[in-house]
Amino acid sequence: MATLLCIETATTNCSVAIAINGVVVALKEDNPKNQEGKKFSHAEKLHRYIIEVLSIAKISKNELEGVAVSKGPGSYTGLRIGVSAAKGICFALDIPLVSIPTLSVLATQVSDKTAIIPMLDARRMEVYSAVFNSAKEQVRSTEAQILESTSFDNYLEEGKVTFIGDGVEKFKTICNHPNALFIEDALPSANDIAVLAEAKYKKSDTEDVAYFEPYYLKDFMTFKKQ
Repeated sequence: MATLLCIETATTNCSVAIAINGVVVALKEDNPKNQEGKKFSHAEKLHRYIIEVLSIAKISKNELEGVAVSKGPGSYTGLRIGVSAAKGICFALDIPLVSIPTLSVLATQVSDKTAIIPMLDARRMEVYSAVFNSAKEQVRSTEAQILESTSFDNYLEEGKVTFIGDGVEKFKTICNHPNALFIEDALPSANDIAVLAEAKYKKSDTEDVAYFEPYYLKDFMTFKKQ
C-alpha cells in the first residue's frame, strides 16, 4: 500500500492524481478532447497541478512514497515533460519511480467484457496500438501501424472488439465490421493509472530513475519550413 503521485502527459490531456492504496483521492486535469484546436498545455500546467492535488489530498510532498508516470507511446514532447517531472521528484525525495504503458491506461477505461484495442493518433493513417483480452491482459505487442480496413479482422472475427482512444476516429471511417465497437473521445488519465501503479509498486516493479526514458516507439521527427 502506498501514497503515489500519478502523472499522465502522453496526449493533450495534462492529468495528475494522488492515489492512496490504489484509490484516487485527488485529481486535476486539462482534458481538451472536445475542444477543437486545443494544444498541449503541459509545460504551463503540470507543476501547478501537482501542487494543487497535494493540497486537495491534504498531504505534503514528503509523504509521497512513489511517483507513477505514463511512459508512452504518445506525444514526444508530452512524454518528455511528464517523465522529466516524475524523475525530478523521485530524485529530490529519494522515492521509487513506477512506469505504466499508456495503452494499458486507456484499456482500463473499457468496462464491457470484450477484446480491447486502444489506439493513439500518430501521423496520417497511422496509430499506436496494442491488443488486450477481456481480462485486460495484453495479447499483442505495442506497434506503430498504418491502418487498413482489414487491420484487425483476425480479432473481430472472434467476437466483439472495443476500439478506444483518439486514434479511433481514423479507423471508424474505414471499418464496417459488425463486431467493432468504438469509443472515440477517450484520452488516458492519471485517474486510471492508480490501480496499475499500486500493483507494480507492491511488487517493487520500479525503474532506475537515472536511466529511465519514455517509450517513444518511433524516433522524433522534425520538418524544415518550406
